[in-house]
Amino acid sequence: MFRYNLIIKFIALFVIGGVLPISYAQASIVTSVKPLGFITAAIADGVTTTEILLPDGASPHSYALKPSDLVKLKSADLVIWIGDDMETFLPSLLRNIDDEKQLSLANNPKIMPLLREGHDDDHDEDGDEHDHHHDHSHGHELDMHIWLSPKIAAVSAQIIHDKLVQIYPDKSALLDKNLAMFIEQLKETQQIIAKKLNSVQNSGYFVFHDGYGYFENEFNLNNLGSLTINPAIQPGIKKVYEIQTELNEKKAVCVFREPQFSPAIIDKIIKGTDVKVGELDPLGMGIDLSKDAYSHFLLNITQQFLNCLA
Repeated sequence: MFRYNLIIKFIALFVIGGVLPISYAQASIVTSVKPLGFITAAIADGVTTTEILLPDGASPHSYALKPSDLVKLKSADLVIWIGDDMETFLPSLLRNIDDEKQLSLANNPKIMPLLREGHDDDHDEDGDEHDHHHDHSHGHELDMHIWLSPKIAAVSAQIIHDKLVQIYPDKSALLDKNLAMFIEQLKETQQIIAKKLNSVQNSGYFVFHDGYGYFENEFNLNNLGSLTINPAIQPGIKKVYEIQTELNEKKAVCVFREPQFSPAIIDKIIKGTDVKVGELDPLGMGIDLSKDAYSHFLLNITQQFLNCLA
């Protein structure tokens, strides 16, 4: 691991210093996670290209950068990300990139992250240990999954638009048009989702990853709590009994997992209960970049909730 980190630092030094040649075309805008790419692609449609840093299945908490990623960051006109508490691998690299070429949405005063109760959350999207700067064991914490809020997405779109107008002033008219179209489509999508989820607002469920608060709050979903187990380790008999008791006492309809949870662990937990198992994808795996991608992303999550709760 030490040797790997040394190699990455060496390559970063060459890339940031401009020594490593860039022999192929790079995207003008790079976003850290896919949902930010969905929003950006809509605003930048016809103006410039957008590329995603993290591949499908990678965790923003623990992603290991490749040399090509470093070149991509250095050559981008703009890097868009959430903030230190989400993409924990980025801050040290971005310190070597001009502030005018990066946009941290969590640090923008127009965006107010959701405050949630702290808890013993020992896994993330990939089941790895969290490396956050805030404490998960007690008190409160800020929920940085801001892309799951349509309201914050609208604010983010405006922020991204304003930044792109600075970078591409000759494209301001097209950027204005793209923003207006995005906001209009987002409003229509929110109305569709509200109607779809209205019938399941009283259906209680548990999640393994407590990262859906924005979406749940906006559409009045009934999250009963999160089950904090490590997806890589089989839970013991006592833990299984505690979870099954909670599922039954709170009359849960569904338990939502994410792709890293093995079917064997899920089957063990719900055995002897009437609880169904659903799967939620908070990062838009399998959805291609397009000007309509963010709406597709929200509708996809909506259908995932319905598949289990309806």
